[in-house]
Amino acid sequence: MFRTLSTLVFIGLAAPAAALQPLHEDTRVLNGFYVIGFADEIRKRCDSIEPRIFRAIGYLRSLERYALKAGYTSEDIDELQDNKAEKEKLRSKIRADLAKRGATPQTPEGYCTVGREEIAKGSAAGRLLKSK
Repeated sequence: MFRTLSTLVFIGLAAPAAALQPLHEDTRVLNGFYVIGFADEIRKRCDSIEPRIFRAIGYLRSLERYALKAGYTSEDIDELQDNKAEKEKLRSKIRADLAKRGATPQTPEGYCTVGREEIAKGSAAGRLLKSK
């Protein structure tokens, strides 16, 4: 009797987590990582813009809290952070979006232009950056 009850409780607790889509497909998490990566590309390539480190850390932690509340585990989060294929896919998208706005390795000033625009708009990425 106890074994059956404990099995049912375990199955009941495990069911919601099993129904979750992979964390790298969660729109909020994906958009959050996009914002962080977008700001990071700008700050790495523009000497007149620097990161707001504490805001970026806070933003990253808010994504982690969201994922945990949504039913993902710490292991799911670690797996996503270590997923090189997903990181490269996101980097490619970010670089393509920056290139559409004139920011490429051949036009490095474009990163500063995009960064200043994002800061001025107060976009999610812009809030993670500041002018020197």
